[in-house]
Amino acid sequence: MDEFITFADLSLSDSILRSVNDLGFTELTGIQAQILPHTLAGQDAIGQAQTGTGKTATFLITISEALLKRPFADDEMRYIGEPRALILAPTRELANQIYDDAIALTKHTSLHSVCVMGGIDYDKQIAALDKSYTDILIATPGRLIDLIYKGHVFLDRIEAFVLDEADRMLDMGFIPDIKRLMRYMPPNTDRQSLLFSATFNQDVMNLAYQWLMNPVFVEIEPEHKTSDLVEQHFYLLTEADKHQALTQILAQPETKKVIVFANRKDQVKRLYTKLSADHNVVMLSGDVDQAKRERYLDKFKNGNAKVLVATDVAGRGIHVDDISHVVNYTLPDQPDDYVHRIGRTGRAGQKGISISFVSEDDAFNLPAIEAHLDRHLKLEQWG
Repeated sequence: MDEFITFADLSLSDSILRSVNDLGFTELTGIQAQILPHTLAGQDAIGQAQTGTGKTATFLITISEALLKRPFADDEMRYIGEPRALILAPTRELANQIYDDAIALTKHTSLHSVCVMGGIDYDKQIAALDKSYTDILIATPGRLIDLIYKGHVFLDRIEAFVLDEADRMLDMGFIPDIKRLMRYMPPNTDRQSLLFSATFNQDVMNLAYQWLMNPVFVEIEPEHKTSDLVEQHFYLLTEADKHQALTQILAQPETKKVIVFANRKDQVKRLYTKLSADHNVVMLSGDVDQAKRERYLDKFKNGNAKVLVATDVAGRGIHVDDISHVVNYTLPDQPDDYVHRIGRTGRAGQKGISISFVSEDDAFNLPAIEAHLDRHLKLEQWG
């Protein structure tokens, strides 16, 4: 197979190529160069890649091209609520992000995308489905099952299926839901299927080979699990001193836009309440309903809030390019969550700083993070 370096090297439709150019994409990322030649030819694929590697564009371009190459004939029946492509995502944030990217990539086409997820007004989503034929449906599993049961969505005409962040789907217990959804879809011989995951264990592989048809396997190991653009610090301090240390970090002139991560919803709520007295702060956790989440995220993105306090639900699928600092108020229980958290800074060629507080309560998570990063982490004294 020829080597593909730029998007222009691929035989893309003019309308998709225009969107790609509008977005400023020129060179293919590692995963795009390795997967797109296969998927554009209609093959199933399994891609292992971290967030930020261009995987969303990979599957959106694949799906859009497949749908554009097979337009509906004039005498062919189409039904409302019957999408041609389905993308499943584990979290509402990620579903929203994919939807935004889908709108940007298909803006010069007539393809119509709809996003359905829990926590959003049910009637609004039904109205979006009923307004026009749906080409690309982006969904979280629970809400999609609900809409199918109530007769608003039918998956019998799915031509392309994407499962994003399969490892997170497993962790969150969504596999029975996905198996149920599979029963509504055409068999894997009659659709193109793509599966993406940051990590691949035996469980993910078993599912992939059940649901995909002779897939090509592409693994993009990041050269370093964490970006060289992120300066990492680990400070040893007591649990009681954490809040004062955080206040000092936020007061520094070089601290522009900050995400503060904590492991639990109650910790996030407490931090949010304490910080609100002196800072414009918003929070994201499982307790915040979807409408508020979107409002908070917009506020953070447009600079009206300097601080976002979040659980790991915000660690994936949120792309804000100008975050100067990430603070791990508590060290994550899962080492790969550490990588996802600090990957929120040091994006788009900008340098970023990650600060992790290590106290008597969470120091036991440090060895697993060291093993995952395959390096010894230097502990500094705070103050």
